Order: sequence, then C-alpha cells, then structure tokens
Amino acid sequence: MTLPIEYTEAAILVEQNKELIIDKIKLPQKLDFGQVLVEVHVSGICGSQIGEISGAKGPDKYLPHLLGHEGCATVLITGPGVKTVSEGDLVVLHWRKGVGIESETPSYLWRDKKVNAGWVTTFNKYAVVSENRCTTIPKDTNKELAALFGCAITTGFGVIENNAKLKIGESIVVFGAGGIGLNIVQASSLSSAWPIIAVDLYDSRLELAKKFGATHSINSSKFDSKEMISKIMNGNSLDVFVDNTGLPKIIEMGYEITSSKGRVILIGVPRINSNINIYSLPLHFGKLIIGSHGGESKPNDDIPRYLNLFNNGIWGIEGLISERYNLKNINSAINSMKNGQSVGRIIINL
Repeated sequence: MTLPIEYTEAAILVEQNKELIIDKIKLPQKLDFGQVLVEVHVSGICGSQIGEISGAKGPDKYLPHLLGHEGCATVLITGPGVKTVSEGDLVVLHWRKGVGIESETPSYLWRDKKVNAGWVTTFNKYAVVSENRCTTIPKDTNKELAALFGCAITTGFGVIENNAKLKIGESIVVFGAGGIGLNIVQASSLSSAWPIIAVDLYDSRLELAKKFGATHSINSSKFDSKEMISKIMNGNSLDVFVDNTGLPKIIEMGYEITSSKGRVILIGVPRINSNINIYSLPLHFGKLIIGSHGGESKPNDDIPRYLNLFNNGIWGIEGLISERYNLKNINSAINSMKNGQSVGRIIINL
C-alpha cells in the first residue's frame, strides 16, 4: 500500500558542526516488513545528538541523516508482520530494542538526495520506525512525560537498577546533572542511597538535583570536586561514581576515589582519540568500570513499571523539562544545550 503521507518536515544533519537544516523530505512510498508509520508529537533532545552534530565520534559516513531517539507518537499505519502495535496506539519511541521485529532502516529523499535514518528518528513530524522501537502506553498518558521514557528516564533509572546495582545505604556521586543525571539522582533516592552527591557546573542544575533527591551538591566551577567529595564522605569509601561528562580527567578521578569494590559507570562518551589513563590492577580484584548502554533498559518491561510508579506519585518530573521549542527553532534549542543554559531536558513539540 502506498503511504497516504508523501512529505514531512524534518531537521536534517547535513554537515557536522553546522546547524541542522529544517526542510521537507519525502517519505518512503511504502512500509517494509516490520516498519511502522507514526506521527511524532513530542521529542526530547539528548546529549548524544549534540555529540553527533559536533563529530564527537569522528567523521559521520551516513550524512545526510535524521536525528532524535526519544519521543511520543501515534501509530498511523503498520507494515507487514507487525503485531505488537496497532493503528491509533500511543507509543513511546525509544532507541533501545524492545519487542517485535527489527526492520530495515528507512531512507528518505531531500532535494533528490538520499537521507539516511536509523530504526527510530524523532526530529521529523512523520517517521517510519521499526516495530521494536515502539512501546504502547495508555492513550491518556502525558505526551511530554512519554517522550522522556524514550531515553532520559529509562537510561537514568536503568543505570541504577542494572549497571550500578545500587544497594540501600550505598553512596553515589553523579557527575553531570542534566536530563539523564537528574533521573540517576532520582533513581538513587528511590533506592535509599546515601549520600547522593550531585556535581555540576551550574547552580541552577544543582538546585534541581536537590529537589530530585540529592543530599549534597558541588559546583565544580567554584570548588575542587575531589576535595569536596572527600569531605562529604568523611573517610568512608565511595561505592558508585557515575560520569555523564565523557571527560577523561573526570572519569580518572572517579576511578581513583571509588572503593576497592566500587563501580564507575560511564554514560558520557569521550571524544575520539581522548584516552583514559588508569591503574588497572584493582579491576582484577573487584573494582568495575562499566560503559552503560542506555542503562541496559528493556523498554517494554521497564516503561510500564516506571509509569505505574509515576501514576501513583512515587516519583515525578516537575522541573525536569526546562524548555520547549518547536521544530523550526530546534537549532536554538541545541545551542541552549551547548551553552549550558538549559537546566533539565529540552523538548520539541512537533
């Protein structure tokens, strides 16, 4: 069946270190096996998109391509073989694999050029996505909340549940209190960790981190974070250090100050050719460095659990969404993230 929607507005990454181009692109003519056509309502912006734009991992061989990996959408049409979602369903769009078919990735056309896309993209009003990147949620779910389940919430909570395996009363430092960092803080509080130390360059983020459960906060632009963490710990060993910055010096410090059985969890990714220098012997005796992959979240299992807790008032998102933009102003939103102006998560209303 030929798709009834021929064109969609989208933000296209055409060249690294340049602004996204906002323009109309042509959708595929039909859906392949396991593909789903959705109308995207809300998208979050993750720090990984900033890294893609800036070339943090090196040259991008897929240019031009679409971006965005957390969103909320309505299913319009399902392709052959799709069984887990139906037309009219409200869904979370997530980059971690869920249940269902993993389809071929779609391609679009822009000015007669092929535009690449992954299994999910959310910086476009209409998108062809893979079935296993969709999780159905109740239709009365807040769409802004739903979008954050695509990465910010599931990654943050998953880091604590699956990577750190944080126990009641264990200590944790969360270095970087952005959208994911704030959810790591919140999940640490739900796990009854103590102390929960949030570190960031901006007082506004640290104030929000306290609302989300941080017991202590450190502005690393004003104080020596290593020295301050030591004072807070008062001679006790640090159990978990979570890095959201991707800066080698911060990762090295986290490794140094954690206990002999401590866990260093890496969320941020160092830029290409930025190496980490550590003494590896403690790794042979129980110390861990773990590179988190979206908190190892299982979206179809985790989203309903977390949503149930939210609906029963166990946790919240008040203050987590700091700014709202439309797609035409997405470059302003990206600049706000780059400049550190945004306190929590920025969302795009499509």
